[in-house]
This record gives sequence, C-alpha cells and structure tokens, in this order.
Amino acid sequence: MDFKTFLPYLIVMAGVTYLIRAIPLVLVRHKIKNRFLNSFLYYIPYTVLASMTFPAILYATGSMLSAAVGFAVALVLAFFRKSLIVVAAGACGAVLLAEAVMILL
Repeated sequence: MDFKTFLPYLIVMAGVTYLIRAIPLVLVRHKIKNRFLNSFLYYIPYTVLASMTFPAILYATGSMLSAAVGFAVALVLAFFRKSLIVVAAGACGAVLLAEAVMILL
C-alpha cells in the first residue's frame, strides 16, 4: 500500500478513535448516578475482552478438542485462583499434551 492510500486511512482511524474517547467527555459532564448504567459500564471492558479472546482460544490450536481441553484446564486453574502465568502455562501444557495424545491415537 502506498503512502497516498495509507494516509487517509490513518487520518480517519485516528479521528474515529479520538471521537469515541472525546464524545463521552463532552456530552457527560456530571457524575453518572444511575446504578444500572454504572454497572453496565463497569462490565463492558470484561465483556469485550472475553468476546475477543474466546474465539481465539478455540481456533488457536490444531483441533477444537485440544482447544477445549486447554480452555477447561484454564478455567479450573482460574477457579482455584492461580496466578495468570500458572493459568497460561497450564493451558498451554494441556493443549500440548492433548495434541500429543491425539497424534498417538
């Protein structure tokens, strides 16, 4: 892609990103007191992160079965409040083991 094509894309993307962040600051000048809206806004980042991460979990491995095994191990480790590095390493190890077992079978 040449620079003359790239520059308008970059400017539009920067403008949209800026507007998404600036419009709430301009329109909402007082503290939001609605409990429902506050709780909704509180959970939005977690929801977006989960909706972006979950499909990546399922399609990051060679098969859906090994991905499900890794996801299950990650859920169990996270449920027992293990650290992020332990959860990630455990899920990767489970996927590696599941892929090895699937190759042997």
